[in-house]
Amino acid sequence: MLSLIAKSVFRRYMDLEIPTGGGFRTRIVERPGLWMEPDELSALSSDLVEVASHTLAAGSLTYGVFSGDPRRLAKSVITIVRRESDGRPVAFNALAVMDVDLSGNPVRVLHLGLVMVDPDARSRGLSQVLYGLTCMLLFFRNQLRPVWISNVTQVPSVVGMVTETFSEVFPAPGRDRKRSLKHLLLARQIMLDHRQVFGVGDDAGFDEARFVITDAYTGGSDDLKKSFDDAPKHRRALYNEFCEEQLDYMRGDDVLQLGKIDLAAVHRYLRDAVPRRSVLALLLAGAFVMLQRLFLPALYWMDTSRNWGILRARSDDAHV
Repeated sequence: MLSLIAKSVFRRYMDLEIPTGGGFRTRIVERPGLWMEPDELSALSSDLVEVASHTLAAGSLTYGVFSGDPRRLAKSVITIVRRESDGRPVAFNALAVMDVDLSGNPVRVLHLGLVMVDPDARSRGLSQVLYGLTCMLLFFRNQLRPVWISNVTQVPSVVGMVTETFSEVFPAPGRDRKRSLKHLLLARQIMLDHRQVFGVGDDAGFDEARFVITDAYTGGSDDLKKSFDDAPKHRRALYNEFCEEQLDYMRGDDVLQLGKIDLAAVHRYLRDAVPRRSVLALLLAGAFVMLQRLFLPALYWMDTSRNWGILRARSDDAHV
């Protein structure tokens, strides 16, 4: 376990593989389009396509990581789950990194992206691994500073999972939480500049009061459109009722949720979603990921053999 985690300490971008129980191993790869060799990138894309081929009854996806564009993968964080027995990929999540502006300050929003789970591996708790684990590690990598997240879906089970996992979520069915100005400003920018991230066409509308995207399946995500009967339900009826009331499934509506991953969200995730036997391993992984952010800048600063501009140590032959 330690050797697997330690390998990523000296990498600029996270590439971490850990056992996640139930006979599965999970690999998290940050921005592979920026550093992976072409053959590695091709193999990673092939794994995503393989999972999709077992998940989609028909059709294909043409947006985001499925476009084959390395520029998309340069702004993605890929989480892929494999069976330990034969190494076959059975699930993945393709998170997208979106750069937006909030009150004049640059803000990075982590879009929860597309999740696919092979039907043979469903009901094994992989959704919490695909969403929660990756977000938790990225939170640690961000030095415990809150990270904005976004989610676009018509699936009641996902709406409920996001509501119960993350902080300051809007809309949050069953919770008396009002839309803040920050929620509204972020939503407007996401809909203005980042529709391609979640496959929503330019002709789709956006209801700012309800945070509902109308006619959303026209930008490459057409084959993900579901009827309400086919959309996976949540164990709590209130999320199912919310989606049925707010979304027009015949037209193809989605809900846009915004929230944060912070210490409170990590605590809920570790308390409610992670088996007790796995908590220590996940905390250890988070500690190493955070160590990378704290240790490497100091190491670079002390390295006098390379030019780091004003952020460099003074060597013996330095002069003013």
